[in-house]
Amino acid sequence: MRKTMASLLILASAAMIAGCSTLTGAGVGAAGGAGVAAATGEDVKDGALIGGAAGAVVGTIAD
Repeated sequence: MRKTMASLLILASAAMIAGCSTLTGAGVGAAGGAGVAAATGEDVKDGALIGGAAGAVVGTIAD
């Protein structure tokens, strides 16, 4: 699980550097979704997937 969280944090950092709201939203959403899933004992991959999709939508709308 630590490798997954580290990968998501790297993705979020890279997305913020890119400056694209869609990528930023997806990265932050994936990291947040994985964190919530880990905290609640759910599947981290599913949490990252759902959070990333929701973050990408929000980023696209904000863009």
